[in-house]
Amino acid sequence: MTGRPERPKVPLTGGEREILTSQLDYLRATVTWKAHGLTDDQARRVHLPSELTTVAGLVGHLTLNEWFWFAVVVDGEEDTWKERLEEDPDAEFRTDAPLSRLLEDYARQCERSRDIVANRDLDDQVTHNGETFSVRWVLTHMIEETARHTGHLDLLRELTDGLTGE
Repeated sequence: MTGRPERPKVPLTGGEREILTSQLDYLRATVTWKAHGLTDDQARRVHLPSELTTVAGLVGHLTLNEWFWFAVVVDGEEDTWKERLEEDPDAEFRTDAPLSRLLEDYARQCERSRDIVANRDLDDQVTHNGETFSVRWVLTHMIEETARHTGHLDLLRELTDGLTGE
């Protein structure tokens, strides 16, 4: 894959919601760019001591985090992964799904997350497992989570096939 992908522009001025949501969308598009075009074998290639740090594993992890923080915590959906993660805290990293399906699931979950945030005020508060969060905090947390793993994907992609770029 060559060239830079089309990614949403992050405004340098504007309202808080617009800046935060466009920053997250920029990172989401970067995740997709970094994973796109790899074979399933490349997406599961282990370059680091942790067998969990693969492109496929990170896409699965980010999809789960999108779902958990927006659908479960903010929107109140039942946490259907709770028992599975109690048995294996890294279960979402251990996926044998094709990369194309992982990316489709990620895109679908990101769209759902956008819809959930669009219907909430940033100051709205939600309580999950006895802790109270603002929607603003959840949105900011997901920017941090996605940015951190986008950095991992950047390194993994370069190690896999030499693709570089921010």
